[in-house]
Amino acid sequence: MPAPLILPRLTWGASDAPKHALLVHGLGSSAALMWRIGDALANAGWQATAVDLRGHGDAPRALDYTVAAYAADIAAARPDHGDTWDAVIGHSLGAAASTVAAASDESWTKQLILIDPALFVDDRDAGIIRGSQERAFADTRAETVREEHPHWHPQEIELKVDAVLRASGWAVEQTSAQNQPWDVRAEAARLRVPTHILGADPEVYSLFTGKTAEAVLAANENISMSIVAGAGHSPHRDKPEETIRQLLEALA
Repeated sequence: MPAPLILPRLTWGASDAPKHALLVHGLGSSAALMWRIGDALANAGWQATAVDLRGHGDAPRALDYTVAAYAADIAAARPDHGDTWDAVIGHSLGAAASTVAAASDESWTKQLILIDPALFVDDRDAGIIRGSQERAFADTRAETVREEHPHWHPQEIELKVDAVLRASGWAVEQTSAQNQPWDVRAEAARLRVPTHILGADPEVYSLFTGKTAEAVLAANENISMSIVAGAGHSPHRDKPEETIRQLLEALA
């Protein structure tokens, strides 16, 4: 793996909590945007730690924005007490990086939760992602985010604007450019820890669906999946209550 960067952290829950989770955000996002999951885990007795990925938030900038580089950073991130996370929860890019990190080191986490993971991104989805990121960086007004996502919690809107303003546009652009092909299905097939995928609703929009989902699930008996009905690519923002319910059920 590439040389890791030290990533800044946000934490919810007590330091002496019996279980510790790492939260890994998606492209163009930030640690703060994992707040809904962090808060829910803290209230369930966990300590949750979210990191800003390289090129995002307050994290260091770099030249390498491959999934392998993102994975190296989070693989180097360990709990304050001990070497193994009780769970790692990643969204989209964060889920892809978490998959690579967990496949490379079985001791890194006891369990994986992947939220609409970007395990394989074809040309169609790459275009959709690129267009979405270009729109976000071109217009950073809260009103624009609210118009596109009127059902989001006010803090989601505030933090989405903040995440875009603090992310490197070049880093986001290079993440797409440097990952061609974008494909970590082989790493998913090697996972040996229990892994649950919280899938977005294909009727809305999902990165992990169809033949890709079928093949990944068939290739590894350690991977299971449920769908958050009515949620798009960010279930924890679109349908937070149902996402948290399924998340806590999977962790139990």
